[in-house]
Amino acid sequence: MLRPSIFGENLFDDWFSFPELRTLDQAERKLYGQHASQIMKTDVHEQENQYDVDIDLPGFDKNDISLELDNGYLVVSASKNIDNSKDDKKGRLIMQERYSGSMQRSFFVGDTLTEEDIKASFKDGVLSLMIPKKTEKPIPEKKQIFIEG
Repeated sequence: MLRPSIFGENLFDDWFSFPELRTLDQAERKLYGQHASQIMKTDVHEQENQYDVDIDLPGFDKNDISLELDNGYLVVSASKNIDNSKDDKKGRLIMQERYSGSMQRSFFVGDTLTEEDIKASFKDGVLSLMIPKKTEKPIPEKKQIFIEG
């Protein structure tokens, strides 16, 4: 017999989680609420000479996205500003589920890459990156130093 449950789907998680850790998940995230970490979905494909990275950024414009290389990490940032005025050209705002805010994700790509090595394109809400595989600098052979005297 099916009965309505008075407990949520995470009954045991709720009982056994530490209270101070649960509050971190409830922190306010302006852009996409508590699911902001799930928005920048990423696929990485390895090719012979490069990695192809596709990042879903629905609702963003090319100008909302920035890429930078920082100490071997490729940092992908996206920010969005939505007009929060209650009255505008479209009429009086009754309900708003979209927010202004920003999100960021970083990937370690190594110290040997430069900004010119990475190619990026943005089409239909998907940021596509081509990151070449660069071999590390070869370690020179150990040579013995002769001591005179």
